[in-house]
Amino acid sequence: MTFKAKKPVSQKIEENIEYSRTKLGIDVSFDVLIREFKVGRKKAAFIFIDGFTNSELMTLIMQTLMSAKQDDIVPNTFEKITSRFLPFGDVSSEDDLDMALDQVLAGPLAFFIDGEDKVILIDIREYPARQPEEPDIEKVTRGSRDGFVETLIFNVTLIRRRLRDPNLRVEAITIGSRSLTDVALVYIEDIVNPEILERIRGRLLKIDVDGLPMAEKSVEEFITEGFWNPFPEVRYTERPDVTAVHLLEGHVCIIVDTSPSVMIAPVTYFHHIQHAEEFRHNPIVGMYIRWVRLLGLFISVLLIPIWLLLAEYQEMLPEVIQFIGPKDDFTVPLFLQFIIANIGLDLIRMASIHVPSPLATALGLVAALLIGDIAITVGLFVPEVLLYVGLVAIGIFSTPSWELSMANRLVHLFLLLVTGLFSIYGFVIGIIIVTVKLVLIRSFGVPYMWPLIPFNGSSLLNVLLRKPVPIKGFRPSFLRTEDTDTSPPGEK
Repeated sequence: MTFKAKKPVSQKIEENIEYSRTKLGIDVSFDVLIREFKVGRKKAAFIFIDGFTNSELMTLIMQTLMSAKQDDIVPNTFEKITSRFLPFGDVSSEDDLDMALDQVLAGPLAFFIDGEDKVILIDIREYPARQPEEPDIEKVTRGSRDGFVETLIFNVTLIRRRLRDPNLRVEAITIGSRSLTDVALVYIEDIVNPEILERIRGRLLKIDVDGLPMAEKSVEEFITEGFWNPFPEVRYTERPDVTAVHLLEGHVCIIVDTSPSVMIAPVTYFHHIQHAEEFRHNPIVGMYIRWVRLLGLFISVLLIPIWLLLAEYQEMLPEVIQFIGPKDDFTVPLFLQFIIANIGLDLIRMASIHVPSPLATALGLVAALLIGDIAITVGLFVPEVLLYVGLVAIGIFSTPSWELSMANRLVHLFLLLVTGLFSIYGFVIGIIIVTVKLVLIRSFGVPYMWPLIPFNGSSLLNVLLRKPVPIKGFRPSFLRTEDTDTSPPGEK
């Protein structure tokens, strides 16, 4: 972090106003405003951002201040005004003019009084914001329909609504010398592992950059290790209930202003394959849903490479599965057909994002019916290619974590390539490379493949089975939490 020299607030209000005009470009930017008036014969001024400030509250505050008489505010003007004439909003003071103006850019109103060497900051801001809605990529058939929005304070409120724990802590950190982005570090004090918390907090405080235009994604790249690691080391969610569950387990959550996605850390590979839908049904139904998701993950990564191997060694297959493999002649190698089809699938997916929603369905029909049919007719693809690429697409979209599904996409293409080039040797070596990579990953110091590696039988069973909520549980051991079980504090 870089530090700059302190700029003291002058007792002459004209100097403060002139400095503010220059720094904030008040005469250039139409939305940065100054309102000068008098409070008990003393010169005063408001500096604020139009659009961030609640105009009704500001009018009430100004009326209250202008009604004050000189005898009401002298002596000890600063103390009397803050205690008697500012009944609205969160009030604080600042003696560093640069820091005060930085706060103005975040929304609070700066109140200058002639003869005082401090500026009063009045937080009556209101942000343009949409209503909490159910996230598109984390929908459930039954459950809450609220989701995070782009305003940080709203997101914190949605969490506090579910966790009325006095030990819930929300630390504010400002990152970006130009963007001055608000970041909140959220955790439960008597549960979280202090070592993990300090590691995450330390990495956040070390971020030294002009701005965070991509919000949470920019923060993730600063605090995680290994730029060339495709596997996500944090989990994203837009659901307050999912965030609350992870806070109770002992995780740390990071909320970045202007983003509806909350980062959860540290996490393992298996956190990315769980979904809120599993906990909105009976345990046996939730377990079935989880197994189906695991099947989809397997299909998205390994189905086509294994099919390629079986098709190559078709004569060695038992009679019952000798239907595997193409029956017609083909000119393009099978693995190249699959690579071309996978790239085509990604092109269709990207194209559907950039076209209006009513056209997205038509685009999919054109790609599936026209392009696919013509590709088979001209001999570019054998029919099985489109079948299995379609199954892979379903497996990708059934993976709850979009970040993990994209990482699995790259693993799938890598295994497809090495299997096509080097047959069974390439497949085995590819599996070894991917497995070693997963084992070596650490998410803020914890093993990424826990509870498989290092092995923890009871925790692995919880990954495979959806445990009923009434059964007394223990928090994940890899987090090494202060409070290890889910019993109420008074019952320990």
